[in-house]
Amino acid sequence: MAAPVRTSDWSTAVPDWEQRIVRGESLVPTLPLFDAVAEKALVIFKRMRIPDLEGCPTFGEVCEDWVFDLVRTIFGSYDPVLKKRMLREFFLLVPKKNGKSAIAAGIIMTATIMNTRPQAELFLIAPTQKIASISFKTCKGIIALDPVLRDTFHVQPHLKMITLINTEATIAIVSADGDLVTGSKASFILIDELHVLGAKPKADEIMTELRGGLASRPEGFLLTITTQSKKEPQGQFKRELMRARAVRDGTEQLPVLAVLYELPPQMTKNEAWRNEETWGLINPNLDVSVSLDYLRDEFKKAVADGADAMALFASQHLNVEIGIGLHSQRWLAADYWAGCTDEALDLAAILDRCEVAVLGGDMGGADDLASLNVLGREKVTGRRLTWAKAWCSPDVLDRRKEIAPKLLDLAETGDLIIEADTGAHVDGMVALCVQVRDAGLLPSESAIGLDPWGVAGLVDALLLEGFTIEQIAAVGQGFKLNGAIKGIERRLMDKTLLHAGQPMMTWCVGNAKAEARGNNVMITKERAGVSKIDPLIALFNATILMDMNPQSNFVDVGSFLANPVMVA
Repeated sequence: MAAPVRTSDWSTAVPDWEQRIVRGESLVPTLPLFDAVAEKALVIFKRMRIPDLEGCPTFGEVCEDWVFDLVRTIFGSYDPVLKKRMLREFFLLVPKKNGKSAIAAGIIMTATIMNTRPQAELFLIAPTQKIASISFKTCKGIIALDPVLRDTFHVQPHLKMITLINTEATIAIVSADGDLVTGSKASFILIDELHVLGAKPKADEIMTELRGGLASRPEGFLLTITTQSKKEPQGQFKRELMRARAVRDGTEQLPVLAVLYELPPQMTKNEAWRNEETWGLINPNLDVSVSLDYLRDEFKKAVADGADAMALFASQHLNVEIGIGLHSQRWLAADYWAGCTDEALDLAAILDRCEVAVLGGDMGGADDLASLNVLGREKVTGRRLTWAKAWCSPDVLDRRKEIAPKLLDLAETGDLIIEADTGAHVDGMVALCVQVRDAGLLPSESAIGLDPWGVAGLVDALLLEGFTIEQIAAVGQGFKLNGAIKGIERRLMDKTLLHAGQPMMTWCVGNAKAEARGNNVMITKERAGVSKIDPLIALFNATILMDMNPQSNFVDVGSFLANPVMVA
């Protein structure tokens, strides 16, 4: 009797992945694969021909070992006796031009042949209709080049569907920009370019649907093959990527294999990816399906075309995760923002560490974020400390579908409150103002700076709560914010402005687009477009008041008695 399979034997953690990738070693850990199944699948995969390469060579002739390691592990993790798969999901992050689409087609064809379930469903989900057509063409070409496969499969071009005749198993090739059929019962699912699907507003529902179908298919698997996102990861793609990294690093135990061709964090931080000597570390098919000369030419063009082009090159060809403010019109302060994070900072810390504080607010319109920023001046050091909170209506998720996944991410942090009752937005802002006032940090005049547009309801609520009209200041917008914009740039450069590292503020700073008009720098909502900067505008408003060198109303009785003022 075979020894029982232990889950611990199937740990896919690769804690030494940084050393492995630098040394050019396999990123697939040693696992107790079912060798007979693994070898059978590898033989099938290797014999298939690639239709869009000159001479139509086989996968076995042109693929590198990393592809074979992946194929062996995908299929060799299936126990043919228990009819159960020990690893249920596979996540491959690899740059463009490393043969992803062809490899995806080869794997889905191999899965169809290896499958034993009658009338099994297989999905190959491509990012767009165009790519879906290419994927279908590749599968069709693989079949056409092999006389055995021609007799085994039935191809229906008008449906983008391929059927294995003896089991009636079907491959459906669909696009992420179309609606996926609900109630999926697919046994095998391959997603090409998850970052496209994962950024869609209902991506979490789609992934739940796909995984739900696998629940009754113990032999099935979900394979994701993707490049890095073309913009900062968000939504479901971000969640899937973070989970894959956690599994790889060993901080989360799941039946998932994550193979991520990305540079170690320190090398990314130091921008080592600009050195072409690192390109081969993350392009496992370098000089096979992607040439070094091609990457050199693309890099030169990106250097000439500016930050936007460089960010795109780095994300797509080197799997560099897009961070804050990498667009060409970025606000210069974005370059220094990350370096001014104080992880211990929150509202309570500001109230404890500061001698005075002011607030900046921006109500915005129906599809904006109602935002409040607390800006304090630290005792002794005089440094400025900032923290923010925002509110929005669920309607914004429908009106601004492009950023809906990001807003949902921010809501999970607690810094953004999504609330249908807009009166609750005002109540929340007033409550924060009261909290700062009750800490004794607000000045008697110009304590709360507001963009004058649309704030009547907030002003009324503040007055009812006992604030004076002198404490509420209208802050001019547009060019009148120039002093705050330039001042924050300087304070971030010399680290005399610290922030709490809130993802919401980091996103807004990255969204800010700066425009020089004479001696002024303009940052407006209009230039930001669909991306939001309302919490940043609130910081500008607070900065205008703090620049007036306010003093709090708080009287420290103990200090007064210890140092009495002599009055003539």
